Amino acid sequence: MAREQLSSASYNWNAFPGRPELAAALAARVAERLTRAIAERGTALLAVSGGTTPAKFFAALSAMPIAWDKVVVTLVDERFVPASSPRSNAGLVAANLLQNAAASGRFVPLYHEAVSIEAAAASDNAALQSLPWPLDVVVLGMGLDGHTASFFPDADELPKLLDPSCDRIIMPVHAASAGEPRLTLTMARIIDAGLLALHIEGEDKRTAFDGAMGAGPRKPIRAVLDASPRPVEVFWAP
Repeated sequence: MAREQLSSASYNWNAFPGRPELAAALAARVAERLTRAIAERGTALLAVSGGTTPAKFFAALSAMPIAWDKVVVTLVDERFVPASSPRSNAGLVAANLLQNAAASGRFVPLYHEAVSIEAAAASDNAALQSLPWPLDVVVLGMGLDGHTASFFPDADELPKLLDPSCDRIIMPVHAASAGEPRLTLTMARIIDAGLLALHIEGEDKRTAFDGAMGAGPRKPIRAVLDASPRPVEVFWAP
């Protein structure tokens, strides 16, 4: 099965016959962009997502021979749980990405112990100001409900999260469908990335993506693609 490539005004569709091929291609694309950023400004800033989908991609990226000591890695979003929790995105990144060549990368977590998630978000917002913005690469995931990052359809303050002119870096998220409260980058920071990729796998995710791009109520993933100043690179495998 050959690689399938489709495109629209808001995205480029890159399909692969299997998940290992997707992981290798996405890792190569991300590594190329990070290497270019290091050459141009001496550092690179990468934001990745959690969940079960990116493990193969993380493993492939961790072996890429780039100057990882000049790469800052952070998260697109995080559950309000410590890194020791099996639901922690920071724990997933530590175990799967910050290994091999990537072990020398600098990781900036979103979670830290605080009296409330609002206090943690305020502290993160101040601390992350010192990172080398804008993001060079963002790799998003997507849920079957059309959410991406922690932009859940039922989230409190969803319009502010999706406001392309929002001046916040991090915001707290409360949504019944999310389980725990979450911390997330705002859409304004995400769409400012030099490379914005969406990594999805399985026929159910393709159906959900196609539905989100069709008629009907606008899903959060559609809001991100519509607001992005350049086409989002969608990587999919069955």
